[in-house]
Amino acid sequence: MNTAHNRTPGTPLSRRVTSNRPFIPTLAAILMLGVTGSHVLAMERDPFIDAVPVAENMEPARQHPAQQAQAEARLQALEARTGQKPNILILLVDDMGWGDPGAFGGGLAVGAPTPNIDRLAQEGLKLTSTYSQPTCTPTRAALMTGRLPARTGLTRPTLTGESTAVNPWSSEQTAAGLLSDVGYMTALSGKWHLGSGEGSQPHQVGYDEYFGILSVVSEFTQGLDEQRYPELVHNPERMAALRELSTPAVTAASKGGTLEVIAELDSIADVAEIDQQFAAFSEDFIERAAQADKPFYLVHSFSRVHNDNFPARDFVGASPAATPYKDAVVEVDDIVGRLVRKLEEQGIADNTLVFFTSDNGANEDAWPDAGFQPWRGGKGTTWEGGVRVPGIAWWPGMIAGGRTNEGLFDLLDLFNTSLTLGGAELPDDRYIDGVDQTSFLLADNGDSHREAVFMYSERNLTAIRWEEFKVHFKVFQTHVPGSNLDESTLVSTGMSPWVYNLYLDPKEQKSVGHRTFEWGLPRILRLVDQHIGTYQRYPMKEIGLTKPF
Repeated sequence: MNTAHNRTPGTPLSRRVTSNRPFIPTLAAILMLGVTGSHVLAMERDPFIDAVPVAENMEPARQHPAQQAQAEARLQALEARTGQKPNILILLVDDMGWGDPGAFGGGLAVGAPTPNIDRLAQEGLKLTSTYSQPTCTPTRAALMTGRLPARTGLTRPTLTGESTAVNPWSSEQTAAGLLSDVGYMTALSGKWHLGSGEGSQPHQVGYDEYFGILSVVSEFTQGLDEQRYPELVHNPERMAALRELSTPAVTAASKGGTLEVIAELDSIADVAEIDQQFAAFSEDFIERAAQADKPFYLVHSFSRVHNDNFPARDFVGASPAATPYKDAVVEVDDIVGRLVRKLEEQGIADNTLVFFTSDNGANEDAWPDAGFQPWRGGKGTTWEGGVRVPGIAWWPGMIAGGRTNEGLFDLLDLFNTSLTLGGAELPDDRYIDGVDQTSFLLADNGDSHREAVFMYSERNLTAIRWEEFKVHFKVFQTHVPGSNLDESTLVSTGMSPWVYNLYLDPKEQKSVGHRTFEWGLPRILRLVDQHIGTYQRYPMKEIGLTKPF
């Protein structure tokens, strides 16, 4: 099996600087990362840190040889039986809260049952510590490239009509492109939001097929919903200005072709049906791949449940709560069921990894058109509510069912894991922040290969999750409850980082760092020092998304 761990390791990081005592970076140096992005690589072996270098350009990973061998044996047996590499289906919901699915404590209890999502968790592996970026564009870029947004430059969502000074995709490689090169059929169905200009569209950055929307659904509803946006809809001059920037439409394209408008979205009724169209495309794509006897990589990217929610006609009032958001959750769940049934009907479910997740936490600013999580904060922050998302891996016969694991999983890791499953080589000319989690998912009692999750707000390193501890260097201070995007500031912590034991304080309410975590802070600072040092050779990328204020 081709994995990152089979590569020849580079010079161990711990041997690059020799000293008689470990070097511990100062908090001031960490807080400067958002400005300079530079520090030194200097680490000595620490018995509390299990990750080891696997290559100079790759994130150090925890090694689990026994579970690695078990995963390799299962994959070899599967390929011998099926004659091909496995399929990969990523189900990416927009703005779903950690607590929305029933499997994570929501479902019927919060007014929107999710039996199909819950089935995946019951029959697969529920990952309770899955992490995204704080907003959608950075998460999508990370998932596609395996690289932190600071390295790709896609550090925040682009605004309506905004274009970047540099096309980030001119120097990036995607999982879709790399898998296409080794014989996979690849497709993006649904929301893109990673650039709409020439050279930035899905079919131009590796996908064989694309069917969806290039932007975000709220851009469309703003010009159509006179109840929410009367000051815009009833003003012809403002509407003309909006339409110069964005035309609501479902579009499609194939690699090497040009973008085509499939359907213009002239009304709220049109917008309400787009996820049904995306589902129909994905069903057709799965069927075509099965008939062609080719492995596929499909990212099914819902427009739901991003505000403004207008569920499809058949789902209006379908939830016990009977609100647009909850109805949209029920619609998402139904589509999940449809796609899984299509895999089963085509006889390929046992050769398909299905991974269900969300691109960030619930958008509290849009409440009540928003999801639920039991954590502090929401979309746009690096509090748990902004970046901790539902994660479920389902693969009949390959992933033992009924398992729950709190091991760390960053959506970055889907890049490495997908390439490992597909037999594609990882790029060696750039830093890869993801780690291969294949054996974590497949081994009966697998452990995560990830040592830590580094959390960013644009180019600012704000926090790190290690073991059960969350350490904040910069924090979001919300001035109006629930207004994480609209009325918050990012500020540095005081003399000590803010530290929370998430087992004891999952809502991040009482920092105890200087009193109970003194033993751990040196370890955290070593991890951060190592991380910051990677920017010396693999610097942050500036593409023109830096805020002018």
